[in-house]
Amino acid sequence: MSTPNPPTMQDRLAELQRRRAVALEMGGAERVARHRESGRLPVRERLAGLLDEGSFTEIGQLAEPELRLDRPIPGDGVVTGLARIDGRRVCVIAIDATILAGTTAPISMRKQGRMAAFAARKGLPLVILADADGGRIPDVMGWRFSGLPFDFSSFLQTPEGLPPIPRVAAVLGPGYGDSALHAGTAHIVVMTESSSIALSGPSVVSSAIGEKVTDRELGGPEHAQEVGTAHLVVPTEHEAFDAIAAYLSYLPSNASQPAPVAPPVAPRLDAETLLTAIPSNPRQAYEMTDVVEAIVDADTLLPWRPEAGRAVMTAFARMEGQPVGVVANQPAHGAGALDARALEKIHGFIDLCDTFNIPLVFLQDVPGLMIGLQAERQGIVLWYERLVARLARTHVPHVAVVLRKAYGGGHYAMGGRPTLPDLLVCWPTAELGFMAPDTGVVTVNRRALERAEEDGGAEARAALEAELTGKWMDESEPWEAAAHFYVDDIIDPRDTRRVILAGIEFGWGTRGGVAR
Repeated sequence: MSTPNPPTMQDRLAELQRRRAVALEMGGAERVARHRESGRLPVRERLAGLLDEGSFTEIGQLAEPELRLDRPIPGDGVVTGLARIDGRRVCVIAIDATILAGTTAPISMRKQGRMAAFAARKGLPLVILADADGGRIPDVMGWRFSGLPFDFSSFLQTPEGLPPIPRVAAVLGPGYGDSALHAGTAHIVVMTESSSIALSGPSVVSSAIGEKVTDRELGGPEHAQEVGTAHLVVPTEHEAFDAIAAYLSYLPSNASQPAPVAPPVAPRLDAETLLTAIPSNPRQAYEMTDVVEAIVDADTLLPWRPEAGRAVMTAFARMEGQPVGVVANQPAHGAGALDARALEKIHGFIDLCDTFNIPLVFLQDVPGLMIGLQAERQGIVLWYERLVARLARTHVPHVAVVLRKAYGGGHYAMGGRPTLPDLLVCWPTAELGFMAPDTGVVTVNRRALERAEEDGGAEARAALEAELTGKWMDESEPWEAAAHFYVDDIIDPRDTRRVILAGIEFGWGTRGGVAR
């Protein structure tokens, strides 16, 4: 009996090329077409739109699920690998929704875990493109679920002893199951307007608890922004790719490195505009962006959670090319008063900036913290305590500028003296105190005002209230605060950029831009 000839190298290479071709077909022509009809790009086109051309080295292309079907399941529904974005080395996890709706199974989890652990060990950013419909049945049923290759010490965080790495995710469709976990733990999450983020999708919710909901109702952009599982919402996938690159441009590859510096650019607005940026009427609102754009480098302002806690702006920017995190009250929204959501938003942002060595710039025009039944029900006390404690523990430089109002706990939450700012300065228009004059006068002098009204009527009360308000306002002006050295200086608004930069430069000391 003759022995068959063993396969030659050419035979083996032909088989390799066949298997690679199958993997590159993703879910097959029909499923890819249906995916496109839903308005979404196939995973490999997403990677082409995000990554530097020719930079992708795929890991695990020939992986297949443990439970095989009668048709190919390329890569077990996830593409992973090493690449560059604007020249920066990154690790990539991209879910392929054309393959069994991107559902999770043991091999796909092993690939994702391998890439997350590799990124953490090597100090490289982890970029995730999420588009998944949750766990795959029967692959995760029964005893198999208990044995899924999750390692939450690396899958959801940087392992202890290693510097944190940026995790940046784009949710480009359903973000259920492990995609929701990625979104919940990423430092930056961008989502498209048609996407959603939730632990389980509508079909599972309906079966499990009988609740009929749509994807949008369950975890659409409005909800995701409010609770913080998304930090920016954009109309298209290509805009999501641009946003990922933009956010990464402000972040170091890991927390042991300084944030990347770019060439300096002059502000979009001239410093002279700051002289008229603040209305003379203390009750009149204005757009804080007009102040910020006269301080930071032109075209560098990148918002973080712009639709949540809108009484405060949190955004990345650059000053003389250096990344900064801007936290600024927004008088156009609720007079800039801070509610629980705004405090929670600031807390998340300063934690992000402090982790990745980005100095903090606070621009204060805050009438205080929200009070009352609704504020208490939303956890105002809890989030205030967490915020000021976290801010006092920051290692990066932080500089605070009081533009107009700086009252009560709002002043402290925005970088006031008890949070140990490296520099705290005021504009001449600043007002400081425990509470605003109109509220404080009535609260402190309630009985005196009532007696005045009893003795002389409404006119007498109004006259006393005006007198007391005048005295209160005199106490609120910045001159005595500067005289007693409670603030470091009162500055010409046109010098704001220069003073902030000096505070940051000397705030770093000899650490060279690394907060350690």
